Amino acid sequence: MHYELANTDYVSDLEVRFDSKLSFMNHINDKVNKVYGILDIITKRNFIDLDVNSFVLLCKAMVRLHLEYANSVWCPYKKGDTEIIEKVQKRATKLIISLKKLSYVERLKQLQLPTLKYRCLRGDMIEVFKTVHNYYELVS
Repeated sequence: MHYELANTDYVSDLEVRFDSKLSFMNHINDKVNKVYGILDIITKRNFIDLDVNSFVLLCKAMVRLHLEYANSVWCPYKKGDTEIIEKVQKRATKLIISLKKLSYVERLKQLQLPTLKYRCLRGDMIEVFKTVHNYYELVS
């Protein structure tokens, strides 16, 4: 019996898109586009006048969820990829009218939010800590 393998540009596993070069550009673009769609829904559904606390809750629940899922696997290592992802949070923080004129760093301080790059690095450090201290069971 003869089987022929299909040639594909990417493989998706647990919602993470792996390409042949492990660049994750397709995955990053998919997630960023999904989050921009969510931000459009937030602004079109009269959430534009949200108070800061409500915005932070929405941002954590609906935006960061998509940008941080399995990021220890696909975390961007190129500056351009990091900027693409960070740009999403920059846009999201501008939705609060009272903070719109502030710089991105000032908006994050007011909202008590870290950068997405920081959260990615923090997640990596947590995974290293868990691995070094044997927090994962060996699967045989």
